[in-house]
Amino acid sequence: MATIPRQAIKEMVMRSFGLRITDDAAGTIASILEKKARKISLFAVKNAKRDKRNKVTKKDIEEYVMKIGFDED
Repeated sequence: MATIPRQAIKEMVMRSFGLRITDDAAGTIASILEKKARKISLFAVKNAKRDKRNKVTKKDIEEYVMKIGFDED
């Protein structure tokens, strides 16, 4: 699986909050986001298969947020 680059996290934090972030902190955020992305992807794939589709759609992701919520694990 692809990993979220630490540099992308650092740039996002700088752009959003005007602060620098350490490599370790950026790596930790990236790891958390990757775990969450796997959960969302699994839900979306199951949803697509249930509907007999071979492609995940925006609707599948939105359904995850509606049913599970983004902040819950």
